[in-house]
Amino acid sequence: MLRANSYSNQNAYKANEISTVSQTRLIVMLYEGAMRFLKIATESMTPRKYDIVNNNIIKAQDIITELMLSLNLEDGKEIASNLLSLYVYMKKRLLEANMRKDTKIIEEVIELLTQLKTAWDDLDRKEVSNQSSSPTRNTGISITG
Repeated sequence: MLRANSYSNQNAYKANEISTVSQTRLIVMLYEGAMRFLKIATESMTPRKYDIVNNNIIKAQDIITELMLSLNLEDGKEIASNLLSLYVYMKKRLLEANMRKDTKIIEEVIELLTQLKTAWDDLDRKEVSNQSSSPTRNTGISITG
């Protein structure tokens, strides 16, 4: 009973964390999740736990699909288009990695995700510093009439 309650509290905490973070931080969290699943897949190759490898590669592919769906190709123009191309490439490579059980391909995708995560981390830090240096706080209430 205590264990189930602990999981419930963890899930509530995670849901609250996700619902209160900025979009850039959420994207960073998605990259972190995909990288975590791919590392589990890589670690599971050595003892040949292919069911675990398969499940974790699929989880990473699902995250990349969500990243693809979150792109605004109209407003994002070239950057969004380039990200879409990268995401399509990563999904293709993960499909190959899953079929071949190839850790080198997984490591290639982890490296791409790491580079993207670093860029989004930088953007997130800039957003946070801009918000903290701004003297006004947006409460959603306008007093200007």
